[in-house]
Amino acid sequence: MRLRGRPTVETLGVLLAVFALQGVLGLVAWSETFVLAPPVTHRPWTAVTSVYAHADLGHLAGNAVLLAVVGPFVARRTGRLAFHGLFVATGTLAALAEVVLGGLLWTASPVLGASGAVFALVGYLVAGNVVSQVLLDRVALYARTQLVALLVVAVAVTLATAGERTALFGHVTGLVCGLVAGRFGLADRPRAP
Repeated sequence: MRLRGRPTVETLGVLLAVFALQGVLGLVAWSETFVLAPPVTHRPWTAVTSVYAHADLGHLAGNAVLLAVVGPFVARRTGRLAFHGLFVATGTLAALAEVVLGGLLWTASPVLGASGAVFALVGYLVAGNVVSQVLLDRVALYARTQLVALLVVAVAVTLATAGERTALFGHVTGLVCGLVAGRFGLADRPRAP
């Protein structure tokens, strides 16, 4: 029997495995192995590992629940490899945006968590569904105006979900990446003619 949303289940498994590994490494003071912190050139692999790491069980649970809800729908459109590629690419971009842009405006802080990638999946699902496609195709807006509208929506959603220690730049970056990728079907499976 083939699991629907298998890439989602695989990603949830990786999140749980990394969380367990963080706990073990934390016992020997190596938990920073997964955390992206400035300067990003110091431990460049953490741009990817930070996507799968979480600060605590509540942080992990919040991202896992949203991933479990939207992941299977995105996986159905993208397929396994494209799903994982979208997840890691958007999560990495979101983490880097948080460290770099956050460092420009205030003191850059370490980053970890899948929320940038999960926000991208939400954006992919919202912008790439049939209803959105038809609506956006019927509204006569210049590409630049559509981009500004996507940014406004991304910022509004990010601010609505903001909280203490929230990676605002990471969330907005993930959502924008997902909205753009979904709008153009960048990770969609090829359709038969």
